[in-house]
Amino acid sequence: MAGFKEIIGHEQIIEHLQNAITMDKVSHAYIINGPDKSGKMMLAEAFAKTLQCERLDETIAAAKTAADSGVSEAGSSAVEPCMECHSCKQADGRNQPDIIYVKHEKPNTISVDDIRTQVNNDIVIKPYSSRYKIYIIDEAEKMNEQAQNALLKTIEEPPAYAVLILLTTNAASFLQTILSRCVTLNIKVVPDESIKKLLMSKYQIPDYQADVCVAFAQGNVGKAIQLASSEDFNELKASALQLIKRLRDIELYEMTEAVKQIGEYKLSVNDYFDLMMIWYRDVLLFKATGDVNGLIFKDEVYDIKRQAEKSSYEGIQTILEALRKAQIRLNANVNFDLVIELLLLTIKEN
Repeated sequence: MAGFKEIIGHEQIIEHLQNAITMDKVSHAYIINGPDKSGKMMLAEAFAKTLQCERLDETIAAAKTAADSGVSEAGSSAVEPCMECHSCKQADGRNQPDIIYVKHEKPNTISVDDIRTQVNNDIVIKPYSSRYKIYIIDEAEKMNEQAQNALLKTIEEPPAYAVLILLTTNAASFLQTILSRCVTLNIKVVPDESIKKLLMSKYQIPDYQADVCVAFAQGNVGKAIQLASSEDFNELKASALQLIKRLRDIELYEMTEAVKQIGEYKLSVNDYFDLMMIWYRDVLLFKATGDVNGLIFKDEVYDIKRQAEKSSYEGIQTILEALRKAQIRLNANVNFDLVIELLLLTIKEN
């Protein structure tokens, strides 16, 4: 379990949480809202770990002293878990008794029984060994209305030691009465350069591969890390690039095989399309500038150059628009094979 300083990006959220700790203004309920793998759990765990650290008073005092003396511009910047005390070590193993992870048996639902059993009935018991009792509810958007109403009662009248952290990909799914009683922290995208630096330094990912992962992750650190180490993603990328490179030259009777090739990745077809979009964005960029430095697929520059020479600006724009339309049609449950065949014909003709 990381401290705040190990987290890439999210500076505003970290500053808010550290300030709340330093100024003794910790709220009883937080919502951390953002895409899957965007760092919500890391933020929640760093916050919980810091709150429960046995040396927190010393850390706060040191931070305030640094701020008063002008050593630090933000007095909160030094508020971190010590990483050495018994509580911090327990938190690292996810067995700190006063940091509770709310679980649910049904994969798509957090039921009223889950909330009553793991939160409402448990929160009345004082912390076992720490100053706070912290509940982390991951995938909180899966709470049904009854579960939310049950949780609302606790949020409205929490014990002084209680902190609830709701992690969600969709804060709009919560009752307005819950939203109005929680501090909502919205995850923002992390700069591409920060993610690329992390992939190359910590995970030893080559420059050209890091560029693809960063472009594909769209500011999501967790997704970039997952992609960098995913064999499935590498296979998906290889299939997409292989198809793109030969699509202009295949005969119409071979189109069925091309449709089948994409069909093998039906569950990841949006990712397949995104890779194709990145490729044609590179082709358009190279055609316009002749500069390889801005390319995502830098290791494919030879084929990108060839494609740029053969394609018109209008043709590339037509392909990009066809990809966007194909995604919309598939999301609307239009026949898969028909959508893919129309897309491939459009690409072939342009």
